[in-house]
Amino acid sequence: MRLLVLLTTVALIVTGCSDPGPGRPGVLSVGIREPATLLPADLADQAGRLVTSALWTPLADYDAASGKVTPRAAASIESTDRVHWTVKLRPSTFHDGTPVTAQSYADTWRAVAAAHWVSSPVLTKLLRAREITATAPDTIALTLDRPSGQVPALLAAPGLVPLPASVLASRDWDGFAKAPVGNGPYRLDGGWRPGSGGTLKRVGAGKAAEIELRVGEPAAQYDAVKAGTLDLATEVPGERHEAMPGEFADRHASWALPEAGYLAFPVTNPRFADPTVRHGFALGVNRAGLEAGPLAHQVDPAKAMLPPSDAPGERSGTCRPCTFDAAAGKALLKQAAFPGGATVYFGPGAEAWTRTLVVGLHKALDVSVTAQAAPRTDQLDGPSTLDVKLATGSPYELLSLLASESGYAEEVFRQNLALADAAATPEEAGELYRLAENQLLRDLPVAPLWSGHGHAVWGPRVHDVTATPFTGPVLAGIGVS
Repeated sequence: MRLLVLLTTVALIVTGCSDPGPGRPGVLSVGIREPATLLPADLADQAGRLVTSALWTPLADYDAASGKVTPRAAASIESTDRVHWTVKLRPSTFHDGTPVTAQSYADTWRAVAAAHWVSSPVLTKLLRAREITATAPDTIALTLDRPSGQVPALLAAPGLVPLPASVLASRDWDGFAKAPVGNGPYRLDGGWRPGSGGTLKRVGAGKAAEIELRVGEPAAQYDAVKAGTLDLATEVPGERHEAMPGEFADRHASWALPEAGYLAFPVTNPRFADPTVRHGFALGVNRAGLEAGPLAHQVDPAKAMLPPSDAPGERSGTCRPCTFDAAAGKALLKQAAFPGGATVYFGPGAEAWTRTLVVGLHKALDVSVTAQAAPRTDQLDGPSTLDVKLATGSPYELLSLLASESGYAEEVFRQNLALADAAATPEEAGELYRLAENQLLRDLPVAPLWSGHGHAVWGPRVHDVTATPFTGPVLAGIGVS
């Protein structure tokens, strides 16, 4: 009898160690991919943003649709002239016990601007502050090089969160990414384990006492949620897309990601200088085929120039250049006397869907179209696909990028963009951004193709799942019974 009890106890211990399961009260188990990094200013992947959004609290939350700014680590972000801005901080500490001060932000932003990380352009190209100073322990003062009403939206960028003095002094970015120290509602307990994951412990306003992050493949994680051995899967593979609503009823969600795909035309090249040609190519794109094919149901066919994660308000209907109309596209190319033949260039990670795009264009428009990796030059003789990952929710970032990538320099567009940047209210800025977007849709230096979205599924003991473009599921807000 004693031997049986001993063997049973050993079996339970082994089972508990090999598969902790999702059943422990107050412990949320979450399946994710391996993050590219946990250095906030240098990440652009969904898994990295998910983890760092629990480890850090941004200065504010920004809703692109309404233009609403909700202070978080900041008590206020204010200006009387849109040139001089003052940020007042709430009392806060890093997970190592050191205080978060205005100097923490000033020193972090200098490091980010100098490092050429993913978020560096937010400071150098978008914020463009001539001076950033800590005028008091809880006060940041910014002086811009022009009036801008976009400052709250830019400061809400997840890459502009503060770093502790220890890593700013050591510059050991790789080491810090393995054991990050933030100011958020959860701390990382024991460092990150590549290929395995990590454990988040609650230190602030979070619902779950502990969050187990498990690295794996989306298909296996999806099945684990179905089997009851995982609480939440934060990505759904394409082959599970159709089954998801039936298998999870009201326990699934999708949200807009800050990602979009475009076909950029070299507008200074004589063969693509005529907007009629560009509209012809846009109408020859089968966006639904891209969505269901190489992009594996992880995107939505574009309906506007600005994707949902970046658009002020909502648009009804689908823009004309966003529709698939092969006959009209062929007619436009014939009307413009397009000589035929084009090479579409692609960058890293975009080859598969670009090649499918090219095959579709050739079939729809009856012109010779080939695909080729983009050479190291700024002067391309044909269109190029853009796989854009945004660092902020401000339309200024995307619209200025699209104009730059295509060489589009129309003066009215530039004026509307500058006026939107300088606008005093979100409503005024939104109207000007829509004017700029409409002009891009008319002249079409770039054709919108798709916008990214995320999926999540969860088990019956999980509740209060919400998601935002830059965080995905908001881990701190998820309850678990």
